[in-house]
Amino acid sequence: MLNVISLSVENYGISCTIWPEICHFLGLWGDFNVIWDEEERFGGLHVSLNEVNDLRHCVNTCNLTDLGFKGSIYTWWNGQAGDDCIFKRLDRCLANTEFQQIFPALEITHLSKIGSDHNPMLLKCREDAAPLKKLKKALSTWSRATYGDIFQKIASLEEVVMVHEAEFERHPTTQNRENLLKVQAELIRYLALEEEFWKQKFGIVWFQDGNRNTRFFHA
Repeated sequence: MLNVISLSVENYGISCTIWPEICHFLGLWGDFNVIWDEEERFGGLHVSLNEVNDLRHCVNTCNLTDLGFKGSIYTWWNGQAGDDCIFKRLDRCLANTEFQQIFPALEITHLSKIGSDHNPMLLKCREDAAPLKKLKKALSTWSRATYGDIFQKIASLEEVVMVHEAEFERHPTTQNRENLLKVQAELIRYLALEEEFWKQKFGIVWFQDGNRNTRFFHA
């Protein structure tokens, strides 16, 4: 069994006290609520050296390394524009050597911020599993035939949102912020349509009862 943990740290100072308890985990990922260095920040106050040193000490003590990423360097935005705009990389994926040997082709992508001030992180592991590939192909064919237009629109809008996010990070003006919020709203609209589709396909019980439907959705 793999030992991994996902973190969401509201107060980073508290989190350092638990590092000795979780050093046996192979991988850690989530919101660490602190940046590694000044290159991971745009705007706002200078980073606290104590927090940076604490993070580095904990990572080195647990023999973890940053797995890197694709996409924007920043994973958090304060929602402001102009001089009040702040970007930071607060979220990251860390793993030790054993984890990286088990999953040598692990790939992390920073996705677009939709409905949150943080970018979600997509962890993808390429694995040669023929049955899964056949299932994926069958589902893909079915999706295109049944609901293709909406799925294609979502994929297209995700690309557009990423372009606008990148432009806003380069030039955090009020106009660029409005443009970003506009395309994000359009993407959210289509994501709601997609959700309605899956509700109809698998039944409303899962969306009402959540994880109580564990056997069907998580077996």
